[in-house]
Amino acid sequence: MAARVLAQLIVAGSQIVGKAFMEAYRQAAANAAKNGGHQAAKSGGGGGSKSATADALTRKSGMSVDEAMNILNITKDTDLEKIVKNYQHLYKVNDKAVNGSFYLQSKVVRAKERLEMEWASQGNPMKIEVEVPEPAAPASGASGASGSGPTDATSKTSDPSDAKSTHPR
Repeated sequence: MAARVLAQLIVAGSQIVGKAFMEAYRQAAANAAKNGGHQAAKSGGGGGSKSATADALTRKSGMSVDEAMNILNITKDTDLEKIVKNYQHLYKVNDKAVNGSFYLQSKVVRAKERLEMEWASQGNPMKIEVEVPEPAAPASGASGASGSGPTDATSKTSDPSDAKSTHPR
């Protein structure tokens, strides 16, 4: 009698698990069909080729065009001068030399690169050419301290504190 109940439990459990797998498969197939699927992107039918290119660029850069425009605080109609101005401002503000965030500065650079990749895919290979000066604070602080040539004990003791205050954290 116990063996019969155990067998019924195993059969019922396997039916439940089987139904769950089938439902998950149907859901995945529906999502793939809704999003175009791999085959639809490969066939290049209609607008699929264009969106496949955009999807490939998004996967390559890890950032969508919308995200890049949000980071740089621009819209699709923004002129190049405003894009360059926003890029330079965000790059300088997030510089480590002024206690900025290297992570945010990297996001700004990646947003610029993503927009350049998008323009190149549209047949308009524009580059946002900007001259952002490299931070010279650590190099000038070190050369200033050694170039001043401390001559007495009081200036020697002030050098380490100066060096500590000039290094970004």
